[in-house]
Amino acid sequence: MDINKILQEEFGVSPQHLTNTIQLIDEGNTIPFIARYRKEMTGSLDDQVLRELADRLVYLRKLDETRQQYRDAITEQGKMTDEIAAALDNAQTLAVLEDIYRPYRPKRRTRATIAKEKGLEPLALAIFAQDLTIPAADLAVGYINEDLGVADADEVLAGACDIIAEMISDDADHRATLRKLFNEKGFIASAATDPEAQSVYEMYYEFNEPVKKLAGHKVLAVNRGEKEGFLKVAVDVEEADAINLLERAINAGNMHTKQIISDTISDSYKRLIQPSMEREIRNTLTERSEEGAIKVFSTNLRQLLLAAPIKDKVVLALDPGFRTGCKIAIVDGIGNVLYTGIIYIHQPDNAKRALLVEIDKHNVDIVAIGNGTASRETEALVADLLRDSGRKVLYTIVNESGASVYSASKLAAEEFPDFDVALRSAVSIGRRLQDPLAELVKIDPKSIGVGQYQHDMNQKYLSDALGGVVENCVNTVGVDLNTASPSLLSYVAGISSTVSKNILKHRETEGKFKNRKQLLKVKGLGPKAFEQCAGFLRITDGDNPLDNTAVHPESYPAAQQLIAKNATIKSDVKSLAAELGIGEPTLRDILQELAKPGRDPREEAEAPMLRSDVLTMEDLHEGLKLKGTVRNIMDFGAFVDIGVHQDGLVHISQLADKFVKHPFEVVSVGDIVDVTVLSVDVAKKRISLSMK
Repeated sequence: MDINKILQEEFGVSPQHLTNTIQLIDEGNTIPFIARYRKEMTGSLDDQVLRELADRLVYLRKLDETRQQYRDAITEQGKMTDEIAAALDNAQTLAVLEDIYRPYRPKRRTRATIAKEKGLEPLALAIFAQDLTIPAADLAVGYINEDLGVADADEVLAGACDIIAEMISDDADHRATLRKLFNEKGFIASAATDPEAQSVYEMYYEFNEPVKKLAGHKVLAVNRGEKEGFLKVAVDVEEADAINLLERAINAGNMHTKQIISDTISDSYKRLIQPSMEREIRNTLTERSEEGAIKVFSTNLRQLLLAAPIKDKVVLALDPGFRTGCKIAIVDGIGNVLYTGIIYIHQPDNAKRALLVEIDKHNVDIVAIGNGTASRETEALVADLLRDSGRKVLYTIVNESGASVYSASKLAAEEFPDFDVALRSAVSIGRRLQDPLAELVKIDPKSIGVGQYQHDMNQKYLSDALGGVVENCVNTVGVDLNTASPSLLSYVAGISSTVSKNILKHRETEGKFKNRKQLLKVKGLGPKAFEQCAGFLRITDGDNPLDNTAVHPESYPAAQQLIAKNATIKSDVKSLAAELGIGEPTLRDILQELAKPGRDPREEAEAPMLRSDVLTMEDLHEGLKLKGTVRNIMDFGAFVDIGVHQDGLVHISQLADKFVKHPFEVVSVGDIVDVTVLSVDVAKKRISLSMK
């Protein structure tokens, strides 16, 4: 198998660019570094394509490795033929390879292996070859052997049929034919284990849908319903269709074997093939659905992490609570904690007075309220306070998903050893409003709350994908070397968790970094790591203004020449690149950085929506028009925060006046959108919205 040729066709990459890309990956370069600083070598492949290419490269190499393992195993058994060798060579997926190797794979004891131990394989082969000249029952008499546990002709024939059934089940061509049937005409059905039980899975209590049309989120929902004991799930096709396909393929025609073969085909399908196909189809559906869900989660996460920061604003953050009170944390414009305290919302007058004192004392600009328990009551109190006081202070609701995970973590304990868990959570709420990226990197991406069914997925694949998203976002924005936390630094290309802590120690002992070259003095950060990370780290007010840009140190000579020439993004790029001896993509990137040094790409994103008054679900009615913030996106629609502590759903059919294939075509996480209320179900806490 020519891996390079396959990758060229799948990704539309030229042979030279592909060769370069594979070489860069094999040399241990990070994806962000390759995407940003090796554009000439890759043909400017972006981060996402590079990750997909790298994953596909791993799969194809694994495929080749498995192919050779199976070739060696079959050869060692003395069963290799030209036909098998050709089939192995032509296999394009692991599933096909597994089908080819299935008959030769060492098996646990089955009914067929037991029959073979009794010496019945020659009879089975003769029956299956359909060249008997006498009835099979007569021939079976010669195989009776009480010492081997075969007492009569019926037992002999039963054992021979077990062997034939397994041969049919193991045949790669038969499995390929039935796999196609299951995929094209199969259906997945679910039913309630208890029809009277109330659950979120009620729409799946009498569910039946074709395999080829089944949406990914439905697959994951059915899987979870089955796991939690509410559903029974099956995948099947019309049994007669499947058996007819097998009978036509085997073409049982000998008068002495026709009925036996026909009965054995039926047994093979019902006992061996159908259960196996059901498992396989469900696994395939689940893997495909997980892959789709991970892509949705990744896109949501990227949009959330790249949300616009609110800079240089003093934030009063509230982590709502009833019994234990509402925790307060005030953080200054760069996230330093100025004050912590507690109020009790069941004592509204005292709470308002306390808040007003701190708002005045610390010149608070924005109040950030977590959206957890007691959020609604806390918002009402804050809205009353701000309205009555007449002060120019606004508030916003902050999604606190993951804040409790962070606050109970070892990292939070190290950062705030003197704070209790709830106070740490309040600080996190305030900081994630100021700089979502810097704060959310401290939390396991799975806990951030912008995905679906994340706890039911393959956790390694999910973690790898989301980790890649965080890494991409961090390196896209860049990191201030002198202020970044170890959590943020650890996502910079080439910097491990250990090295990130060593950078912090170096700052504490040696003071602020004055230039990027000083990174080489950090323990564990050698030339290779420096090459990978240097361009993504920023130093403000350092020795060299270029250290506050995304220009890589290897390109400083070219950048300095461009500065001397007063070159701009409108300059003749082609002639300049030839003169400086650098590639045009690199030159364009340098010119862009020189035009806006220290720019933050997140500044182009829409700022969070700030409020001054409060709504409740009881205030909503059909036709009411509101503004809201997109909080989460699923395959079937978008959830929008309209300020009532219960996100409303804009179904995919209500996102636009045109047909929408996926919500990402219309909305992104963090978008401020205009919506109209379609319906409100207070009892079930469901709000239906439209963007039409």
